[in-house]
Amino acid sequence: MDQAEQQITAVRPDELSNSTPCADYDVRALLGHMVAVLRKIARAGAGGDARNVADVADGIADTDWANAFTQARGEVEEIWADDALLDRMITLPWATLPGRTVVDAYTHEFTVHSWDVAAATGRLGELDPVLAERALDAFAEFAPPESRSGQGPFGPVVQVSDDADVYTRLAAYVGRRP
Repeated sequence: MDQAEQQITAVRPDELSNSTPCADYDVRALLGHMVAVLRKIARAGAGGDARNVADVADGIADTDWANAFTQARGEVEEIWADDALLDRMITLPWATLPGRTVVDAYTHEFTVHSWDVAAATGRLGELDPVLAERALDAFAEFAPPESRSGQGPFGPVVQVSDDADVYTRLAAYVGRRP
């Protein structure tokens, strides 16, 4: 979350219309998605129905994205501060999973989206490669290429050179075209 927040804080209003590696999102919509995901995690952790939260938060001023993310993150951290939640089954729009699996999955989603924001705004050098290594390992386990239908959040793996940096390999693994 720290890395995602750093990327969002660095976004300037003139970068909000930049295209991103996420086919349907410019930077503004991607930031809206990231805030919405936090709201979904908070709602699900509180026992509510995350399907009732929009996939993209809107109505946020161009200069207020960092604040919106920080507020939504604070709500997530407050709700998820109870360690018992990690062992409880949590219902998400796409699955019912143990809380610790939910936290793990969304941590890795935010690693990918941090890359998306960095790629769209020219800040790739600011990313932590350790996070990408962890995310790449996790995605290989819970989103293997053979299980993808093309209808979900992951496209087919994009081929990159074996010596590509870890974020390029992560992006390619989840179907981005780095």
